[in-house]
Amino acid sequence: MKIGIIGSGNIGGSLGKHWAKAGHEVIFSSRHPEKLNDLVNQSDGNAKAVSIKEAFEANADVYLLAMPFKAIDKLSELYAGEYGNKIIIDATNPYPERDGAMAQEVRDSNSNASEYTAMKFNTAKTSKAFNTIYADHLKNKAF
Repeated sequence: MKIGIIGSGNIGGSLGKHWAKAGHEVIFSSRHPEKLNDLVNQSDGNAKAVSIKEAFEANADVYLLAMPFKAIDKLSELYAGEYGNKIIIDATNPYPERDGAMAQEVRDSNSNASEYTAMKFNTAKTSKAFNTIYADHLKNKAF
């Protein structure tokens, strides 16, 4: 399976390494893909690092959203044609102190962050996962 990871930090990086070692083709992405070489090297050759644009254009089977919540609006708008009818795993959480007013609005609304992401990526099949587990546990205790 080809898995595109949007945001290759603690959560995305750990999951991506596990998935690559399990034999999946992993596409790590970041605004600075040149900084992901160590991550790719730790993934047993089943991974590469690309820009966010290239990750969405890679026609992955599944996309993991593991970036700051505040990026959802822009990403869903910019790449709407690329994720249609794909599976999106949403590992994001809205933190107003980091993500600003839009995160607070989502928290204060009569919906939840999962519904917000599903609405924004409305042509995809969206599922919330990996957003309630510590990154360190994913890194060291996953099997």
